Amino acid sequence: MHLPDIALSVRQPWAWAIIYAGKPLENRSAKAVSFMVPLQGRRAIHAAKGMTRDEYESARDFMRELGVECPAPADLRRGGIIGSVEVTGVIKESQSQWFFGPRALVLADPRPCDFMPVVGALGYFKWKPAASSIVPPPARWMLPKAEPVPVAADRTQDLFGAGS
Repeated sequence: MHLPDIALSVRQPWAWAIIYAGKPLENRSAKAVSFMVPLQGRRAIHAAKGMTRDEYESARDFMRELGVECPAPADLRRGGIIGSVEVTGVIKESQSQWFFGPRALVLADPRPCDFMPVVGALGYFKWKPAASSIVPPPARWMLPKAEPVPVAADRTQDLFGAGS
């Protein structure tokens, strides 16, 4: 797949939602949009390296209300390109539940791609492949909690010299 030269960095899990869940809008400030020139065209979607627990949980809960099941935090790729999307315009208001304003890029035709490590930047940026070492490992809070291992009662007794 040919990827566009220009990328837009989006924090997870919103980047995932754009590519895989049909998120049709990307909210930005009016000032941020003013620097995105040219505004329209196909753009690579860069999943930013940063993602806090609060950001993840808030986005996950929001998506759940819309009937979208967000992947576990450790399953969200960060620090690279995950796909591309067509930016068709910008809006100041919308009835869409995805609109938070004050502006939003209108997105269409999301296309996933194989993950490619890339150093991100604010706004639109010209990207280039980077070493895989820039990809951050999952933070401890992102990892699934380990299930406690049950201990048989008679084995516990054996540890102390009692029982069978």
